[in-house]
Amino acid sequence: METYLGENTKKLGFGLMRLPKKDGEIDLEEMKKMVDLFMEAGFTYFDTAFVYSGSEEAMRKALIERYPRESFTVATKMAAWSGCKTREDAINQFETSLERSGAGYFDYYLLHNLGVIRTKYFEDFDMWSFVKQKKEEGKIKHIGFSFHSSAEELEEILIAHPEAEFVQLQINYADWFSTDIQSKRVYDMARKYNKPVVIMEPVKGGLLAEPPEGVAKILKNADPNASYASWAIRFAASHEGVITVLSGMSNVEQMKDNISYMKNFRKLNTEEQEVITKAQAKIAEYPLIPCTDCKYCQKVCPMNIGIPATFSAMNMLILYNDLTRAQGREKFHVSGMGKELAEKCIKCGQCESVCPQHIEIRRHLEEAVTAIHP
Repeated sequence: METYLGENTKKLGFGLMRLPKKDGEIDLEEMKKMVDLFMEAGFTYFDTAFVYSGSEEAMRKALIERYPRESFTVATKMAAWSGCKTREDAINQFETSLERSGAGYFDYYLLHNLGVIRTKYFEDFDMWSFVKQKKEEGKIKHIGFSFHSSAEELEEILIAHPEAEFVQLQINYADWFSTDIQSKRVYDMARKYNKPVVIMEPVKGGLLAEPPEGVAKILKNADPNASYASWAIRFAASHEGVITVLSGMSNVEQMKDNISYMKNFRKLNTEEQEVITKAQAKIAEYPLIPCTDCKYCQKVCPMNIGIPATFSAMNMLILYNDLTRAQGREKFHVSGMGKELAEKCIKCGQCESVCPQHIEIRRHLEEAVTAIHP
């Protein structure tokens, strides 16, 4: 099967960032069931990364050792800004990914999370030349990058590196007009340079799968039978030039739901677009912390604070005004997972230097201390 960089009807990609867990480990048997459903429905795109703990190995066991290599496409990523002090350290990420995954080659290889200070690592280590070399060797089929920053910076990278064949962007209806995430502006910029787009975070880290009451009411009134996630993923997939829309599915039920409306995908019609416009207006009324649970901040926090889970609890409080529910989420996902509470923050700022969403993490953690425990 040839890897594909144009329009196609199978626009659901399996994001391997939020895999099912059992006793703290990836639940391989559940993952195999999900992979089988995905493949049986005719979908082929699997997305992982060097920094997704355990993901590449799990993909080898659940997918690569069980299906012919030509029957699926694999995307993984190099994070040169994560623990790399030399060019050799960054190159080692590529070699490690090959070994972990057993993929033999990567259909899509991405320089991971470019934007702001992270971009310079790939330039300093000359990683663009490295991936071009690996493409010539047949170890990479298509070169791209994932990106979290402004449209202006995206344009600078696209001009400097025309060898990039595609770009992976955060696009969802909640962030479409955001001045921070700039979903619409970065999408338009990619299309200006005729770059196909892989979409990540279409459900905004799960937030749009369980939207606030006002948004939920708008969507249910429009179609009582459609899941909230379906609105978000179809919105993303309805744009031109999209290779695939990644969904970080965590269980069989989510997989079945996504397949139900993406197997025979149809774009949003005019009336459905109007529904999304109403939902966008309603969700803009909530001052949410734009955290997508990528956990990059958590990896560098010297105090082991459960930052994403704390923000999830805060957003729960903002959305539902339910203190008990917010405290329960914090207890289970922060303390219950061996992480420290927000009160332990020493305000070092390391977290903010790696946050793709440019969140004022220290300020929000300080607010969480009193909001969740008044």
